[in-house]
Order: sequence, then C-alpha cells, then structure tokens
Amino acid sequence: MKTSTPITMKDIARALGVSVATVSRALKDSPRISQEQRERIKAFAREHHFTPNVLAESLRHSRIRPQKIIGVIIPQFAHYYFSSILSGIEEEASARGYSVIVAQSKEQFEREVRICHSFYEHKVCGVIVSQAKDTQSYEHFQMLIDRGVPLVFYDRICTGVNASRVVVDDYMGAFGAVKHLINTGCRRIAFFGSSMKLEISKNRYNGYRDALLKSGLQPRPEWNITCDNRADAEAITPHILQQEEIPDAFFAVNDDTAIGILHTAKRMGYRVPEDICVCGFTNGPRAVACDPMLTTVEQRGELVGEEAAKILIGQVEGLLPADRIEKRIVRTRLVVRGTTR
Repeated sequence: MKTSTPITMKDIARALGVSVATVSRALKDSPRISQEQRERIKAFAREHHFTPNVLAESLRHSRIRPQKIIGVIIPQFAHYYFSSILSGIEEEASARGYSVIVAQSKEQFEREVRICHSFYEHKVCGVIVSQAKDTQSYEHFQMLIDRGVPLVFYDRICTGVNASRVVVDDYMGAFGAVKHLINTGCRRIAFFGSSMKLEISKNRYNGYRDALLKSGLQPRPEWNITCDNRADAEAITPHILQQEEIPDAFFAVNDDTAIGILHTAKRMGYRVPEDICVCGFTNGPRAVACDPMLTTVEQRGELVGEEAAKILIGQVEGLLPADRIEKRIVRTRLVVRGTTR
C-alpha cells in the first residue's frame, strides 16, 4: 500500500478482511469490537498514517454540502502586509466559489506543523502558506504534497520544498530604494534586516549591497544589523547613533522597523531627512501616520494573495498541471515621502 497516498477506512477493511463498520467502531473504541481486534486495526491505521476525515464525519448526517475550502497560514495577524495578502486570497477565492480557513503560526515552527496536520485532517482542498521565521525542517510541507494536497508559498518561500510560490521582487525593490538614497546624497547607509535564513532577507540584503557596490560604495559589516521590528529598532538604533561615525541613512526590511529608527533618531535630536534619511519596505497605513511620512517600497500584498489563490485553485481544478511549479513575481514600486530628501 502506497504510504504517500492517504488511505481510507475502506482500504483498512479490505487489507484486514473486515467490514468498514468494524473499522469505524474499532477506531472509536466501541465495546462491540474485541480488544484484540481494536488494537489490530488501530496498529494498522497508525502504521499507514491513517487520518480520519473530520469534515466528512461532521457532514455525514447533514443536508449541508461540503464546501471547497482553502487553508491559509499567516505568520502574524498584526502585520498589515499579511492581512493585505489574506484579503487578496479571500477575494479571489470567494469569486471562484471557495471558502477560506485561516490560522496563525505566530512565527512558531511547532504551531505551524500542527496547523498543517489539522488542515489535512479537515480535508482542505489546498494550502497557501508563508513559513514561520524559525522553520528549518520542512517535512510537514512535504507531507501535504505527498498526500496530494496542493501547496503554494507566498512571501517567505521554502527552498527545501518543490512547490509553487508567489513573491514580490525583493531584490529590485531594495536595489531601487538604496539607489534613491544614494542619488539624493547618502553615502553611509545601514541595513536593518531579518535573519539570513529567510530568502526575503537574503534578497533584500543583496539588493542593498549591490546598489552600494555599483555606486562605488562598500557595505559596512557593522551596519548590517539583524533587526526586523520596532521594539528592537528602538533598542538598537541609539547604539548605532552614538558611534564616532554614524550612518546618514537607514534602509529597513519593513515599515515597523523603519518607524522605530525614525522615532529614535528624532528623539535623539537628529533631523529627518536633513541629518538622517530612512526608508522602509511595505507601504502600510503606518507609513503615512508618522512624521515625516515614510518613504517605503510598496509590496502590493493584495495582488500577491490573488495570484497565490489563482495558482492553488488552478491546481485544484486541474487547470494547471499538478506537476508544474508556478513561480510568479509581483513588481514593487518606491513611494517617496518625507523621510528621504
């Protein structure tokens, strides 16, 4: 029996020479089935990774038709970018007659694994996911693919799994932002980014670095800082601005980090953008709620979500070949505001 193919109670019954009803009762610990028979059936189910169809069970005696359901995993609800992607997914899914179940990994690997197994148990027709920051093992994603569940990554892609993905052009977005800083007179540009374990952070750093190198400037290792949230930016920035030589610009991996830098620089008496320029990456509502308003790279999250949903539904409905890996890139644009010259 192929372990990569999900087995059913009918498969178990056939293999053990019993009825489907006997299998069902044994898995529910019914006293109508002998202890020996129950253990035999449970052991076979465990060995072959049997997962009960929770959705089918709940609908068995209902007149409600099972819906076409997409499982979506987002790292954090609080981030505007992820919520905008979710909006795009839901809009496209709804237009195509699909419902969406959403779960939050909270950047935790173990939680992400549990969500994947829960989605499988509830028989979603496909999963759209941005991996958690600390995810380094990918068996839970491969499990979905091996069991025939279409999988599409967005934003944070997993290079260890051969699956379709939708990303923004992180490299060119960062390259264009840093070139803008250079073209407006900045020469000492610091980079605040996420862990280099993430592809988006690598790509944004590479865009930052190449923009410097192509302008005859050298990246400064001491100004390549792992920092991707406002609280850490407010804690780290004072140390950077108390050095003998300080940056005249900061390029941050997201808007929250950039706003933390902006707030700290102003609190320390620096003028923005006259003394220090700041550029972020997202273009969420907070970018226009700070003073001065933030120059940032627009990611177009709703379009990312729409594209991810289109790929997944195409695979579910057979419009896209199951073995074809779709790789789509959404272009960014720089939105210049008051934090740069």
